[in-house]
Amino acid sequence: MKLKIVVLAKQVPDTRNVGKDAMTAEGTVNRAALPAIFNPEDLNALEQALRIKDQNPGSTVGILTMGPPRAGEIIRQGLYRGTDTGWLLTDRLFAGADTLATSYALSMGIRKIGDVDIVIGGRQAIDGDTAQVGPQVAQKLGLNQVTYAEEIIKIENKKATIRRHIDGGVETVEAPLPLLVTVNGTAAACRPCNAKLVMKYKYASCPMERKGDEPWTELYKTRPYLTLNQWSVADVCGDCEQCGLSGSPTKVKAVQNIIFHAKESKTLTPSDEDVDNLMKELISEKIIG
Repeated sequence: MKLKIVVLAKQVPDTRNVGKDAMTAEGTVNRAALPAIFNPEDLNALEQALRIKDQNPGSTVGILTMGPPRAGEIIRQGLYRGTDTGWLLTDRLFAGADTLATSYALSMGIRKIGDVDIVIGGRQAIDGDTAQVGPQVAQKLGLNQVTYAEEIIKIENKKATIRRHIDGGVETVEAPLPLLVTVNGTAAACRPCNAKLVMKYKYASCPMERKGDEPWTELYKTRPYLTLNQWSVADVCGDCEQCGLSGSPTKVKAVQNIIFHAKESKTLTPSDEDVDNLMKELISEKIIG
C-alpha cells in the first residue's frame, strides 16, 4: 500500500541548556544565544514515518516546517535519514505566530501538498510545550486524529493501528485514513543519519539560504534535487490576517529563567526512627498522603 506521509517538524532553540544570556532585557528568548536543534519529539515522529515507509514499499515521506531560511536544516536532517522531500514555509508574514497561526499556516501547506494519507508530528515543541498545534491542524483539515502515540504498529486496509500512552497505562486504537498522529518522546528514537545520504544532500538548500558565492553553486543547475521547496504565504494561498502576529490572539508576556535552590537539607540514617520521623514530616507538610 503506497502512502503519502507528511511529518510536521520544527527548528527550536535548545532550551535544555538555558544560561544567563538566554533571555533578552524585554523578557523574550534570545535565540542567538541558544543553538537551534530539531525538536526532539518531532524526531520521534520522523522515525515512525520512516518505519511506515519501510513497511509499505512505494510510500513517500516529506517534512513540512515553518521558520526563517535557516530552518531548511530541518529538511536536510530528514533527507539524511531517508525522507524523500521537504517544504519550508518562510515569509516575514509568518513571524510571531502562536499555535493558532502556526496551525493555520501548516494546514494551508498540507492543502497545497495535497492527497496526504497521514500527517505525523511530535506531541509538542520544547520552546512552547503546548501540545496544541497537531490537534489544531487536524481540526482545520477535518482529519481524524490520535494523540500521545508511542508506536504506529501497522497500516492496512486504509486503517492505522496505533499504541498510545494514557493515564495509567497504554491502549491500542484503530483509526481510518486520512489521519493525523502526534507522537510522544517515549516512542522509538530516530535512526541516525545515513552517510551516503549526507554526502548526497549536504549542499541541499532553499533559495533564501544561499548567498550566491558558494563554491558549489553550479551544482544547483545540474542536480535539481538540491533545491528544497520554499513557500511563502502567497504560495500556499494563505490569508495574511490569519498568519503571524496578525493571526495570533495570544502573546508571550514574559520569559523567565528560574533556578531552583535548596533551602535546607537533612542527613538521615537508615534507622527505623529516622525513617518514621521523615514519613510523619512529609505527611504533616502534605507533601505525601
